[in-house]
Amino acid sequence: MEAYAALFDGLFSRLAQRRGFREYLSGLLAPRDRNKTLTGLAGTEPVVGAQHAAAQRLQYFLSESTWDVGKVNSRRLELLQADPATAWHAGGVLVIDDSGDRKAGRRTAHVGRQWLGRYGKTDNGVVTVTTLWADGRVYYPLHAQAYTPASHFSKGRTDPGFRTKPRIAGELVAEALAAGVACRAVVADCGYGDHDELRGELQQGGWGFVLALKPSRGAWQYGAEAYTPKDAARAVPWNGSDDPGRWSRVQRRFRDGHTETWWATDASLGWWGPDGQTRLVVATTDPATLPDKTTWYLATNLPRPGGPHDTPDSRHDAADLVEVVRLYGMRNWIEQSYKQVKDELGWADFQVRSAVAIERHQNLVHCAFSFCWKAWFDHHTDQPSTLDTPREPSADPSPDASAERGPCTAPAGDTPELAQDPPRSTRLADPLAAAATLVESLVRHAPTH
Repeated sequence: MEAYAALFDGLFSRLAQRRGFREYLSGLLAPRDRNKTLTGLAGTEPVVGAQHAAAQRLQYFLSESTWDVGKVNSRRLELLQADPATAWHAGGVLVIDDSGDRKAGRRTAHVGRQWLGRYGKTDNGVVTVTTLWADGRVYYPLHAQAYTPASHFSKGRTDPGFRTKPRIAGELVAEALAAGVACRAVVADCGYGDHDELRGELQQGGWGFVLALKPSRGAWQYGAEAYTPKDAARAVPWNGSDDPGRWSRVQRRFRDGHTETWWATDASLGWWGPDGQTRLVVATTDPATLPDKTTWYLATNLPRPGGPHDTPDSRHDAADLVEVVRLYGMRNWIEQSYKQVKDELGWADFQVRSAVAIERHQNLVHCAFSFCWKAWFDHHTDQPSTLDTPREPSADPSPDASAERGPCTAPAGDTPELAQDPPRSTRLADPLAAAATLVESLVRHAPTH
């Protein structure tokens, strides 16, 4: 970890800042035997220990010190890109994600009553929008911004300073473009896919996209009432697996040995269709019943192979149904594991109030997350150092918002411990071993394709 931290030294003007960076990362990476508040990171007594010198140093480092959080994040991404094992490439995806955590009080920046997906209800908390890069073998966060509820602004949602989550997502995608991030497509759930403005921004920015839609999202057609993606899926003939009509079989294989059979088709919704600039792709485990938890309704601007937009001068390579399902499946891998790892690293444990301190804490968690992948590849030298054909990440058999804190998918009797090595001292376990163990639980069940 010292070698990793030393790569950031040039961004800190004082020795105390460099020490603070190391102490904070060490605390985040330590086994989670208590909440990773400032007193927890410093190893002092809760509440009473807040005045301890070690906790005060970290408090100053997080809230008052003069280091630039943007430069630290840029350096983190540079290091990821410089390593062939984690470098982004044109076969991966850029995932838009958000996560909400409960926070009490009213004086903390970004806190307000809002929808918290992981709890499945409206509550007082902080929601952060994040972009991540993934290719089925590795994934990591790129940029993040906290969403500020309208209640913080004098004019509410009409205030010039207010930004919706889709608007924040568009800004983060623009940051990724400025950083040179390459990907096959931008993917997101229906919280973002249902916004016409965001899809328009992605189209104008030259991004391919595979975005989920709500089953009930209506489109008006001549001579008919509201027509939804679910209606469009039902209109595609299905006579069983022996006579699937226009449905195509998609076989998904996972590293733990199991396979899943899905079915996918191009449907028509308004001006969306197989030969339109935007396609409506439906993927499901059962075309007859279209079960809510295992059916995806996807809008994509990737052209159909052999269609009118599959031309030599097209901005995007054609994508068949298998490819579209693979790309969107990456989002479920992140939905399934990213939030759990962030919890282990103390993402929501901060007890600071300023926007600057919250942003710094989240950025330091991202640094710890990226270090986990470095530790993983250091411990697994048999992993390829160059990226092969992109592979699909693990799919959640019931991908809904309430699964963010869902149960671990490890087989019974095979649940990994957080830290497997004994601590080197009485206050800090080996961070390299703990970090590698964290990633172990993530990659074990990812699909091969």
